[in-house]
Amino acid sequence: MAEVSLHKLNKRFEAFHAVKDVDLQIRDKEFVVLVGPSGCGKTTTLRMIAGLEAVSDGEIRIDNTVVNEVPPMDRDIAMVFQNYALYPHMSVASNMAFGLKMRKFQKAEIEERIKRAATILGIESLLGRKPRQLSGGQRQRVALGRAIVRDPKVFLFDEPLSNLDAKLRVQMRVELKKLHERLGTTAIYVTHDQVEAMTLGDRVVVMKDGVVQQVGEPLELYNTPANRFVAGFIGSPAMNFAEVTLAESGGRLVAEAPGLKISLPPELAKHGRTNLGRGATLGIRPEDIHIAGPEDDAGHCFDASVEVVEQLGSEILLDTRVGSALFMASIDPTIRVRPHEKLRLALKPDRLHLFDAESEKAL
Repeated sequence: MAEVSLHKLNKRFEAFHAVKDVDLQIRDKEFVVLVGPSGCGKTTTLRMIAGLEAVSDGEIRIDNTVVNEVPPMDRDIAMVFQNYALYPHMSVASNMAFGLKMRKFQKAEIEERIKRAATILGIESLLGRKPRQLSGGQRQRVALGRAIVRDPKVFLFDEPLSNLDAKLRVQMRVELKKLHERLGTTAIYVTHDQVEAMTLGDRVVVMKDGVVQQVGEPLELYNTPANRFVAGFIGSPAMNFAEVTLAESGGRLVAEAPGLKISLPPELAKHGRTNLGRGATLGIRPEDIHIAGPEDDAGHCFDASVEVVEQLGSEILLDTRVGSALFMASIDPTIRVRPHEKLRLALKPDRLHLFDAESEKAL
């Protein structure tokens, strides 16, 4: 297998700067996910690694060899595309064999590799079929099989599950994770789905406007986001935000907004005092809000008006109004709440996040 190194990687399309100074070290056998909204540069980055897009500036190394000018077929990578890219007139076996035939592999070797890949993916019975005779999930397995038979140094995945229905996507996520553990390959995966990124990646790279916002393990991004964008992008449902002013009150630092006055815990207050008297953004995840009880500190409680109740079975999501802000809370599914009801909510103080209003960086 191989390490992949990106150094000051840039891509420009005339006046549009799509990828900006990306530095990334991907370790041998690591599964790294590039995630971000449409147009953030993640797919362009992947296509530069594959050799399908020319590099404007910077350097790509695979297995410590600079590959900027190396043709795609000579980079020893295999790519799985969003639309599967199967030849409709060929059988499954022929689709899987095509790349090997182009590289002049012996027939016996091709058959052995196809058999091995088909066994791994559970598609032995499909080898004689044409793509039109397959379901979406089966086509995706064939596309994976075509990559596996190459036995490449690096696998590249460009949103491979986006055309599947929700239930099949969950199933294929599990299968992809098992496949990576079994093959022990270096993998780079692009998606706009943060749940996919969190469940698949050993590390996750969050991108916005061509710039890497943060790189880290999934729980690191969830628990300690570097800025407001990462905080809002990672996590489902998304983090709640309120524009607040920081002030001293009774020896404690509080975050104030219309209908909201929250005492900050000591560690967060220490960082927040640099913004004393100035604007900041308070962040709290829906799962860290609950209906207040007698054990909750009044400094961590607030009044809310329920606007929408979403009953999901495992939880109830409450869309509430708190002053001028909208807060979502995730509560126990056994609690009965109705729209327009007034509630006293409480939050977990050690789960609060604070961001500078101007730079949007975490405080």
